[in-house]
Amino acid sequence: MTATSIKSEFSGHSGATLAARIDIPAGHVRAYALFAHCFTCTKDILAAKRIAAELSRAGIAVMRFDFTGLGSSEGEFASTNFSSNVADLLSAVDYMRDKFEAPSILIGHSLGGAAVLAVAGDVPEAKAVATIGAPADVAHVVHNFGTKIEEIESQGEATVQLAGRPFTIQKQFLDDVRQNVLTERIASMRKALMVLHSPIDQTVGIENAATIFTAAKHPKSFVSLDNADHLVSRAQDASYAASIIATWASRYLEEDEPQGLTEVEAVRVSETGEGKFQNTVHAGRHRLFTDEPVSVGGLDSGPSPYDFLSAALGACTSMTLRMYANHKKADLGRITVDVSHAKIHANDCMECTSEEQQKGGRIDRFERAITIDGAVADELREKIEEIADKCPVHRTLEASSKVVTSVSVNDA
Repeated sequence: MTATSIKSEFSGHSGATLAARIDIPAGHVRAYALFAHCFTCTKDILAAKRIAAELSRAGIAVMRFDFTGLGSSEGEFASTNFSSNVADLLSAVDYMRDKFEAPSILIGHSLGGAAVLAVAGDVPEAKAVATIGAPADVAHVVHNFGTKIEEIESQGEATVQLAGRPFTIQKQFLDDVRQNVLTERIASMRKALMVLHSPIDQTVGIENAATIFTAAKHPKSFVSLDNADHLVSRAQDASYAASIIATWASRYLEEDEPQGLTEVEAVRVSETGEGKFQNTVHAGRHRLFTDEPVSVGGLDSGPSPYDFLSAALGACTSMTLRMYANHKKADLGRITVDVSHAKIHANDCMECTSEEQQKGGRIDRFERAITIDGAVADELREKIEEIADKCPVHRTLEASSKVVTSVSVNDA
C-alpha cells in the first residue's frame, strides 16, 4: 500500500505544541500504531521513518511525534524527564483517540521503548506492545552523561554532549529516572509483547531484553536483530523489524470489527481540524482522507472531492465490465480505467447534444480511457464501450439528480 504522510500538532502534557507526523495507508486502515522515539532523537530519525513506512504498507497507520523540547516541538528539553515523556505519550493517545482511533499497537525505540512499557497499562485499547533496543531500567540512560553526573548532582544541572549535540540535563531528570521502576509495570500491563534487540547493541546491552522478557507475562516473543546497531540505521534492519512487528501484531488485531471504528449507514465526512480542508471519509467500516492540493491551501493528504467522483466512475466502469464478462463466461484481461475531469464551455463540447450546447455555460466533462491487458473475447471487443456506458455511476452522472439537505446544530 502507498502511504500518505501528513503533518499534525497536538498539545503535550505541559500545554506545549508537539509536532507529529501520521503515515496513513492507502485503502482500509487495519489498525493505528503510536511510535515513541529514542532519547534526544526525533520523530524523523531514519529508523522511525522506515518502520512507519513499512507498517503503513501493511495497512497500519502510524503516528510518531517529537517529545517536548525536541525536534519541531515546543517546550524546554531541560525541564523534561521520563515521567513527562510518559505524560506526552498519553496526550498523544488522547489526540489519536479524538481525531482518528486510539492506538491498538504501541512501539518504542530505546528510551521510547521504556516509555511505552510504562504507559501500556493505561491505554485500554492497546492490544500489542513492541520495543526495539529498550532498556529494562530507566536509569540506564544516565550512563550517557559520563563525568557530568557529579556536576549535575552538585550544581543542579550540566550541559551534556549527546550524539554530537549539547543538551542541558537537570538533577530532577536523574531523580525521576531513578524512581521509575519498569518491571512491575511490565508484569501488570496485560498486553502481548514483542521484544526486538540486537545482540551487538553497544548502547543498551542485550541483557536488558532478557530482563524485560522475563518480567512480562505471556503472550510474549523475542526477535534478535542480528548485526543491527542501536539506532537501527540500516534500511534492511528497519524494514525487517517493521515487517516482523506488522505480521506479529496482526494476530492481536480485531480485523472483523476494527478497534474503535463503528459502521455508519451513510457516508460520513467530518473535518479533522488539520489544515484548511482535510476531512475523514467514513464509509461503512472504511476510513479515508479527502483534501485539496497544497497549491490551493490544502495538505494534499488525500484525494480531492472531484478525484473521488472520478474514482467512482472508474471503479464502477471496471466492475460493470467484469460482471458482464463473468456473466457471459468470456475472457477479459485485467481492466484499467483512467478518468480525468475538467469544466469546459458547453459550446466546445463535441460530445454534447445541440440542446446542451445551446444552453451555454460550463459543463463537467469526464474523459474515460479503458485499457484491457491480455485477452479480450471476440464477442466483447465491439461491446466494451457500450457496456461501460451502462455503469450505474455513469448513468447517475448523465442523469439529473436531486440533493435533499437537512441541517442540525449540536449545541455544546
